[in-house]
This record gives sequence, C-alpha cells and structure tokens, in this order.
Amino acid sequence: MKRSHLFLAAISLGAIWEIGAILIRQPILPAPSRVFMVFIQELSGDLGSHFLASLWRVIASILLAIAIAAPTGLLLGQSKRINQIVSPIIYILYPIPKVVFVPLVLLFLGVGDLSKIVIITLILVFQIIVLVRDQAAGLQFELLQSVRSLGAGRRALFRFVYLPATLPAILTALRQSIGTAVAVLYITELVATRLGLGYYIYIQGSTLFDYPKMYAGVVAMSLLGLGLYFLVDLVERRFVPWKSVR
Repeated sequence: MKRSHLFLAAISLGAIWEIGAILIRQPILPAPSRVFMVFIQELSGDLGSHFLASLWRVIASILLAIAIAAPTGLLLGQSKRINQIVSPIIYILYPIPKVVFVPLVLLFLGVGDLSKIVIITLILVFQIIVLVRDQAAGLQFELLQSVRSLGAGRRALFRFVYLPATLPAILTALRQSIGTAVAVLYITELVATRLGLGYYIYIQGSTLFDYPKMYAGVVAMSLLGLGLYFLVDLVERRFVPWKSVR
C-alpha cells in the first residue's frame, strides 16, 4: 500500500468526522482536531501506559501463536496419518468464534495478562495451522526429493524448503487475524483490569464521560492494529522478497 493512498484515506475519514461533528454538535462526537490534541497530550501520560500494556499482550500472543502453530502446521502437512487424526478436531474448533471462550479462560487462568494472551493466541493459532498445513502439504514431491538427493537432512529441509514455503502462509494468517485479535483484546481488557486500551476507552467513555479521551483511546487502538499490519508487511518485504506486498 502506498503511503500517499493511506494519507488520502486518513484525510478523507477526518473530513467526514469533522463534518459529522459540526452537524451533530453534541459532546459525544467531538471534532477530530480536539481529539488529536488530547491524543498528543495523553500519549506521554496515561494513554501511553495503556498502549504499551495492550501492545505487549498482542505481541506476546503473536509470538506464542507462531511458536505453537507453525511447527504443528508443518507436522500436519508432512504426515498424512497425523493430519487425518488431528484435522477433525481442527474443523470442529476452527469455525467457533473464539470470543466465546473468554469466560472459560478467565475462570481457569484468572484476570491477569496470561488469560488475555491465551485468548488472543486462540484466535491466531488455528488460522496459522490451517494455512501452514495446506502450504506444506502442497509442496511438490519432486522438489523435496531433489533437495534430499543433495544430502539435505530434516534440518536443512526445514530451513531451505519448508520455512521459506510456509512463511508467506504464516504472514497471511497474521494479516487476516490482526483485526479480530485487537477486537478481542478490547473485550478482554474490559474485565477486572486497570491497564490496557480497552479499559482506558471504557472508563473514559462510560464512567468519566470524557469523550475526547475516549476517542483518543479508540485512535490509539486503531493505530495499534494498523502498526501491527504494517509490521507484517515489513517482515514480508524483508524475509519474503519474492512475494509482492499488496
């Protein structure tokens, strides 16, 4: 995505927001200029702390999901027998909205960071497993045989064949799941916590009725998701240069 296109989209949304604020003239919809000023002021204070807490939870979830799902997907893609055993379980759990597990995870793991990380990981892990499995299973047998004929063992096959072939699938799964992960992050941060963008947005809007700060929190959470999306693009350009970034 070109930066100029992103800039024009942001300007257009800001203009629509400004017009809406002028027409409605209610405290519940402050002008974007006012929200921007509050955002800058709060970023070095409370909002910055809440942002860092949310960022840590999402990054930890992404790393945990990759650590679990990538090897699992590779194993399923390489072994038809194991895939036949595990796939029915995946097909049962994969379509279920993972947000329904929020109360269950909170009951078992409490209300700390671990429960929030686990919930977000559940969202990411199934997408990565399915895409990596399909990518690994789709590798041509002749390609694997040619690499083995050069004396490559399992470690070399993983490094030079499976990893480059499945990395695009991992990044695609992350790109598809970021929006849902951030949305569930908001839900998890509403429950028994005092740190995180979800908590900040809820308190400012529903308890303190400070709507400029509430919208500043919404902007921060949007930037969190957008930043993660661009981070995936950056990793793709660095490690998957043969795949054009959309």
